[in-house]
Amino acid sequence: MKENPVRSAPGLPFLLGVLVVAVIAAWLLVSGINLDPAVAGSGAWVRILGGLVIGALAFLSLVGLYTVQPNQAAVLSLFGKYVGTVKDNGLRWNNPFYVKRKVSQRVRNFESGKLKVNELDGSPIEIAAVIVWQVVDSAEAVYNVDDYESFVHIQSESALRTMATSYPYDQHEDGQLALRSHATEVSRHLKDELQERLADAGVQVLDARISHLAYAPEIAQAMLQRQQANAIIGARTRIVAGAVGMVEMALAELEKNGTVHLDEERKAQMVSNLLVVLCSERATQPVVNAGTLY
Repeated sequence: MKENPVRSAPGLPFLLGVLVVAVIAAWLLVSGINLDPAVAGSGAWVRILGGLVIGALAFLSLVGLYTVQPNQAAVLSLFGKYVGTVKDNGLRWNNPFYVKRKVSQRVRNFESGKLKVNELDGSPIEIAAVIVWQVVDSAEAVYNVDDYESFVHIQSESALRTMATSYPYDQHEDGQLALRSHATEVSRHLKDELQERLADAGVQVLDARISHLAYAPEIAQAMLQRQQANAIIGARTRIVAGAVGMVEMALAELEKNGTVHLDEERKAQMVSNLLVVLCSERATQPVVNAGTLY
């Protein structure tokens, strides 16, 4: 089922014509009633009957009038058969026997509810997304699904669940995609997943982004402690790497300038002292040795 554009007649001229015909029908009806049957004979009945018929046709023609708003489409069907889609704005007229169903083609958005799912590592998380969508094929939206708005909402939640199970919450390895650290890639995956599901409903997904992401309450505290531990380990690793580099630089400069000659034992003592100074969380208290090192 694909959209088939059809033409429609302007409604305003047709409305004026119907009003003129209705006035003529009223005149015939009134004049026929006012005529004396004994004088006019069957002419009075002809006028009355003609006025009723013309009036009925004028009233039936009014049923064919309808309005189409900007970014709106009217899907026409005749006795259950799809005829076409009208997108001309304003007051329009088509066959009075056509059934007309209005479909908005404006850009719409909604935020899904907070879903509780298990991410790739099996940890329960809460996730929600904002979906921006638009109907691009009115015929598919009306005839391929029962209720396209409900279809969009349900399929969006299903796609969000599927996407959330494909990634871990946090990045554990270099190059690994994660929900928290790769928002752009995850949003693109969600959009593609949604577009695949909603294509048959004549819907185009314009944007899909995560609006809420958190661990489930029952494990939030434990995961917070794990994140803090990972942060501490990362910071300590960086501090140790920097301290080792500074110690190597200090030894190299001493040997280069020939300021002092250190044997292996004294080098080990110096390395130990410098690492304590550089890696300690608290300020160190120097001890001045006024005598010999031995």
